[in-house]
Amino acid sequence: MFQIIPAIDLIDGHCVRLTKGDYDTKKVYNEDPLDVAKAFQDKGISRLHLVDLDGAKQKKVVNLKVLEKIASKTNLVIDFGGGVQSDEDIHAVFNSGAAMITGGSIAVKNPELFLKWLEQYGCEKIILGADAKDRKIAISGWEENSGQDIIDFVSHYTQKGIKYLISTDVSKDGLLQGPSTELYKELNAQFPKSEIIASGGVAEMKDIEELAALNIHGVIVGKAIYEGRIAMDEIQKFILGQ
Repeated sequence: MFQIIPAIDLIDGHCVRLTKGDYDTKKVYNEDPLDVAKAFQDKGISRLHLVDLDGAKQKKVVNLKVLEKIASKTNLVIDFGGGVQSDEDIHAVFNSGAAMITGGSIAVKNPELFLKWLEQYGCEKIILGADAKDRKIAISGWEENSGQDIIDFVSHYTQKGIKYLISTDVSKDGLLQGPSTELYKELNAQFPKSEIIASGGVAEMKDIEELAALNIHGVIVGKAIYEGRIAMDEIQKFILGQ
């Protein structure tokens, strides 16, 4: 079943959104992410993409208390990303209630550690973050360009056993101008056994329906919900209609 996965991005413990990953564009939508998470759950959402933007910038997990609170007070399956850079970080994240982690920067900068985690925790718990700017993998809160081509990067890790990957086209993120459908078509064609999760640019339900038609695993939606472009009732109707 195609999954709609709302995103909660965290800065200073608050629910925020950025545009194209630029921290200077920060907009606070809610001071209590738990309220947001509960509202998602009430509309039939089962998955949550929780991003520690402070952690991505500081290269260590920062917003553990928010993760703990959401994990203990909802039934959402949480995939956590941002700042997971060490064994201590990943232990803390899983101990705080995350079901999965997304590794992007770590997969570029310390592939040996990332592959150790994949072997240790398994492909159901370790998601590859393949965020790209002009088809090159972007890391460290999208502030650095790794120079690695997205197809080569994903190919390397699928050969190592990665099953799930989240791919954001940074140039689309937060602009509400539609997702990079062609990129997801290409990834799906190149890696038919992978579970691809699209992220970035979703502006209306039509975008979600188009991505669902690609037969990918799911889509992450953030700003479109917070800006009222997509109503949670529409998402609930879509989920129930599948």
